[in-house]
Amino acid sequence: MVQSPGFFEAFRRLRVLVIGDVMIDRYLSGAVDRISPEAPVPVVHLRSRDSRLGGAANVALNLSALGAKPYLCTVVGEDDNGEQIAQLLPEAGLSTRGLVRSAERMTTVKTRVLAANQQLLRVDQEDTHDLSDRETAQFLSTVRGILEQRDIHAILFQDYNKGVLSEMVIREIILEAVKRDIPTVVDPKYRNFWAYKRATLFKPNLKEIRAQVPMRVEPTLESLLEANAYIHRKLDNPITLITLSDKGLFISDHHEHYLLPTEARAIADVCGAGDTVVSVAALGLAQQLPIREIAALANLAGGQVCERVGVVPVDRAQLMREFHSWKAREQVKG
Repeated sequence: MVQSPGFFEAFRRLRVLVIGDVMIDRYLSGAVDRISPEAPVPVVHLRSRDSRLGGAANVALNLSALGAKPYLCTVVGEDDNGEQIAQLLPEAGLSTRGLVRSAERMTTVKTRVLAANQQLLRVDQEDTHDLSDRETAQFLSTVRGILEQRDIHAILFQDYNKGVLSEMVIREIILEAVKRDIPTVVDPKYRNFWAYKRATLFKPNLKEIRAQVPMRVEPTLESLLEANAYIHRKLDNPITLITLSDKGLFISDHHEHYLLPTEARAIADVCGAGDTVVSVAALGLAQQLPIREIAALANLAGGQVCERVGVVPVDRAQLMREFHSWKAREQVKG
């Protein structure tokens, strides 16, 4: 048996506040044996329905799989899908303490129609406008209540641009984190990309960076360092972590920078890999690990979940084994 590094056990003592957009990932699966006479589209004979927690809830599930205690804070609708989220959370071992229900918006649902393991269609139900003043006040009160009642070791912002993370919500929660000396980790999207000033660790992907900075960005160390300098000037963030898809990831702080390639894997599905990467990075940051170890853990975890079909949380035991192997290779190099 591979002996776990001490920080894996320490993850069990960590409590992480997860702020962001939660949704239902719904799957309608069936078989296709003919084309519709009404239009040139396949007819799917429905055989199963499956509804899973998605969005920021997948981050919470990854944190839980690694042994940490997540507190998920979000706003969903006062509708049947919002009720389903309220039921799915405790079934997954997650608290509903941070769940705010609102009549002013619908719950986000992404419905995928599948046949023979192929996605034929996706239908989205969602509101993407920012929280209203009333929703914002209620949501911030809920978040502050958890911060008052629980000893939180990190705050993670998981943004899908569905309206929960407005500029005001981002600003107020980062201020709370700064006052309480709690590190913050951000997985941004295009809207409000530059609103996360003074976040501790900022984790965009390469596509998002390219859409936001004025220079051309390539997955090379020189190019990424230039982009990182621009990000730091805008956000004053101590650490930047940029995911590079099949090229691995880049991480930098004020003293060190690394470009880590991906491990060789049989890729089945990349969905949810970003959620896993940011979850692992948040725990590594809360545990004050060296940034190279944070990057290695996140890189290994993100690659691991790509080997399985669908959005799945990280496997803690497999991550321990893979990190042990990586560490052994590093020692041989050094």
